[in-house]
Amino acid sequence: MIEFHYRLTQFFNMNLSRNFTLSELIKSDTAIRKGINNNPNAEQIEKLKALCENILQPVRDHFGRVKVTSGFRSVDLCVAIGSSPNSQHAKAEAADFECIGVDNAELFDWIKSNLEPDQLILEFYTPGEPNSGWIHASWVEGTPRASYLHAYKSEGKTKYKPIIGKAVDLV
Repeated sequence: MIEFHYRLTQFFNMNLSRNFTLSELIKSDTAIRKGINNNPNAEQIEKLKALCENILQPVRDHFGRVKVTSGFRSVDLCVAIGSSPNSQHAKAEAADFECIGVDNAELFDWIKSNLEPDQLILEFYTPGEPNSGWIHASWVEGTPRASYLHAYKSEGKTKYKPIIGKAVDLV
């Protein structure tokens, strides 16, 4: 039993990159509360490593602390929270995050200019309110879509519009 606990601890403390652990990318209060297995398989762990190495770690290196609010979500967890089971979170390709003390539009613009995300979404950001919203970024091997969007609510529904220039210029 002690050996099993040791291996389980090693699994959750596994480094995905220099500053990110598996436990950070799979943490979910909803999964814990509802008893949902939110553990990725070996292929998904490799995708999470690529996400950390290509998106999250460079952001951390530039801005400092990165607060991941949602990383990997199992299909069951996606269903439980009303997200799509086809979400890039369920494929271990996306994370939602922010950097404390950094305007999310500024963070978006830096990622867009310096990294190669598959999809980058400035979610529920209100211009003039630097702490509003968060960043959704995904990374895939090969050719990224280079999709840059602003997600917002209109008439109770989530809508998306492309961000052509800089996010800091949103009005």
